[in-house]
Amino acid sequence: MTIQRSMIKKLAFSTFLLTLPLNAAFAADPAVAEHIKAALAAQGVEISWTSVSGDDSNAVLQGVSIKPAAEKEALPIGDVKLEGVTEANGGYAIATVSTSPFEHSKDGVTLDLSPVVIHDMKVPAEGSTDPLGSLMMYKSAELSNMTVKVGDKTAFAMDGLAVQITPPADGKAMDFTANTEKFTADLSLIDDPKSKEAIEALGYQSISGNIAMAGTWQPSDGKMELSKYDISVENAGTLGMTFNLGGYTVDFIKSMQAMQKQLASQPEGADNSAQGMAMLGLMQQLSFNGASVRFEDDSLTGKVLDYVGKQQGMSAKDVANQAKAIVPFGMAQLNNPELTAEVSSAVNTFLDDPKSLEISAEPPSSVPFALIMAGAMSNPLDLPKTLGVKVKANQD
Repeated sequence: MTIQRSMIKKLAFSTFLLTLPLNAAFAADPAVAEHIKAALAAQGVEISWTSVSGDDSNAVLQGVSIKPAAEKEALPIGDVKLEGVTEANGGYAIATVSTSPFEHSKDGVTLDLSPVVIHDMKVPAEGSTDPLGSLMMYKSAELSNMTVKVGDKTAFAMDGLAVQITPPADGKAMDFTANTEKFTADLSLIDDPKSKEAIEALGYQSISGNIAMAGTWQPSDGKMELSKYDISVENAGTLGMTFNLGGYTVDFIKSMQAMQKQLASQPEGADNSAQGMAMLGLMQQLSFNGASVRFEDDSLTGKVLDYVGKQQGMSAKDVANQAKAIVPFGMAQLNNPELTAEVSSAVNTFLDDPKSLEISAEPPSSVPFALIMAGAMSNPLDLPKTLGVKVKANQD
C-alpha cells in the first residue's frame, strides 16, 4: 500500500490536536489568547479560529485551524470546547477540553478521528519562573477511535486510546502511561507482490492487537525513561522496546524547538549544513543510559521457518539449523568473540524453542552521545563494548 509523503504529513497533524488546549484556555480573553498564539508561533505552530462563543467558565473556539511551520497550508479541525475554566495561581485550570470529530482526505487516503477529550488541564501563569512554566500539563486524555481508509477500505483502525499522566511535583518525576484497547490492520492492501505473497502464506492478511506504553521523565536532570512500549499482535508475537536517556531537560526541549523553527524557515534548496552541525551539537547534550528490543513469540517464528522452508524446498528444522550455522560467520566481522558466542547461543536457544529473544545495551555508566558519535566514526566495531550490548533468549 503506497501512501504519499504529503498525506503522511497531513496525518501527522493529528498529533497537534493535543496542543489545542494550550491556546484554547484563553478563548474568553482575546488579549491573553493573542499572547499564547505568539508563544506557539515561536515554537513553530500557528493556531487560529474564526470566532469564540460562551463565557469565562465555558467557551467554544469555532473554526480552529492549525499550521506547523514546515507546512504551507493550515489544517482546519473544527470546534474546540472548553468546560470548567477557572483561574488558578495566575494561570488557568480547565476541567475538560474536547475537540470535534475530525476527518481529512488526501490522495485517496482518509483519516477519521473521534473527539479528543482531555481532563484536568493546567495552564501556568504568564511569566512563570517555574522551569515547567512553558509546558502544558494534564492528567488524562482519551481518543475513542481512529481509522485510516484507503479508498473505501479500512487499512488501519484503533479503539480506546487512553493516556494517564502524573505531572512532576515536589521533585518527583512525571509518570505516564498510554494504552489502546485494540487495533486492526488490513495487510491485504499492501501492493508489493513479494510482500503480499509472504503475508498470505503466513496468514496475516488481517491482524489485530494492542499497544501499551509507560515511562517517566524527571525535568530537573532530564532523565527520560521509556520503561515499556509493547506492540502485541494476536497469533504472532509482541515487540517490546525500552530506552533510558539523560539530558532531556526543559532547556534542551526549548533549544530543539527553536532549531526546528529555524530549519523550517529556510527556503527550499537552501544550505542547511550550519543548522545541521548545530543540531548535532545540541544532541551531544544527551547521554545514553540503556535500551532494549525484545520479541516474545506467539507462533510467528514457526510460521516464518515453515514459509522459508517451502520456498527453498527444505524443512523448518533444516532452515533453523542453517540459520544457526550462519550466525557465527556473520558475527565474526565484529571481532568480538564474547558477543559472537553470546549471540550464537541465544539464537540457537530461541530457534530450538521460540519463546523470547532480547537485544539490550546496558553500559556500566552513562555514555554521552558525543562519545557514541565519535566511536561510530572512528571505530564502530568497539561500540558494542562501549554500550554493553547483550543478547539473551527465553529469559524473563
